[in-house]
Amino acid sequence: MPEPELDLDLQRNGNFSPSELARYSRHLLLPELGSAGQLKLKKSKILIVGAGGLGSPAALYLAAAGVGTIGIIDHDAVDLSNLQRQVIYTKDDIGKSKANTAAARMGALNGDIEIKALPEKLSAANAKQIIAGYDLVIDGTDNFSTRYLVNDACVMLGKPNVYGAIFRFEGQVSLFNPPAGPCYRCLFPKAPPAETIPSCAEGGVLGVLPGIIGTLQATEAIKYLLGIGESLVGRLLLFNCLPMTFDELKISRNVDCALCGDNPSIAEIKEESIVCASESSDKVALSARELSALLSQDNPPLLLDVRRGEEYILGNLPDSVLIPVDELEERLAVLDKDKDIVVYCKSGARSRKAMEMLKAAGFKRVRHLTGGIISWAQEVDPSVGVS
Repeated sequence: MPEPELDLDLQRNGNFSPSELARYSRHLLLPELGSAGQLKLKKSKILIVGAGGLGSPAALYLAAAGVGTIGIIDHDAVDLSNLQRQVIYTKDDIGKSKANTAAARMGALNGDIEIKALPEKLSAANAKQIIAGYDLVIDGTDNFSTRYLVNDACVMLGKPNVYGAIFRFEGQVSLFNPPAGPCYRCLFPKAPPAETIPSCAEGGVLGVLPGIIGTLQATEAIKYLLGIGESLVGRLLLFNCLPMTFDELKISRNVDCALCGDNPSIAEIKEESIVCASESSDKVALSARELSALLSQDNPPLLLDVRRGEEYILGNLPDSVLIPVDELEERLAVLDKDKDIVVYCKSGARSRKAMEMLKAAGFKRVRHLTGGIISWAQEVDPSVGVS
């Protein structure tokens, strides 16, 4: 079947080179997009915060779509565990800067656009300055601290913020753009307590899920820039890949919001001190080095691994006892209440929960390894396998 011919005036007007006409031909054939829409994309600037699971697919599709300027900011380096879902990287990229590597991959995909790699951490000191140079922000972060930072800077600068989040088998997407709709703080005025915040390193995430959510974020960004379709302003899109369902929640701007409400109390950007349970510390938390020193002494503590069996097989601490946290209450009798116990998991969330369960059951001499076996592998023994 012959393909429709493109308007030759597109080439004559100088907005597109012959290679761009060929590259974007499927866009140019869409009446809702066409040459005018493609030109809007070419003149647009998008900042992607976080070059991880969400940022990877968003970056690739936005580059392919012809967004003229794309910034990508991430201070982290590529790790082997990233490759299960962060499809912009390969095994040859392990140890390299995520921002620089992602930018190079985007440039290889489309050399007709400008890509700005920002291998640094977004902070209260630089957020407004960086975000001010872009038309729209895609939030691909994985922690509450940076989400509030992105949200606050976007609201203060009047920039739309395409939000996405993932955990295990579920994801959510929205577009925050006050005063047309709510901001992130309208939905989540405060972060939940640290001990209730699991990370993907603890709870896991299905590898394809961030691909779906990140692509939805890219779609929402393109729609907004083109002014087509119905945006997610005032709507929170919920996806669960197990039953394969999409649901939607109506969300409204909160007139009492501390940031975008009628009488805001937040006047400047500040760093939010919010951490996952795996990162929190207290007087009963041991660092990997502290635990290593204890294990070298006489009468070392009992090591209790509360991960799942399949995680334990992949790597564990020597002489540790395995009791998954979900089975702990039923198997308390096998543990000695008079023994020093150090609980550990992958990154610290489950071990903290197990420690509290043991304390509630009358165990007095129990602590947990902050950062879990990940911190042990990083600080003490790199040979220990981490799933």
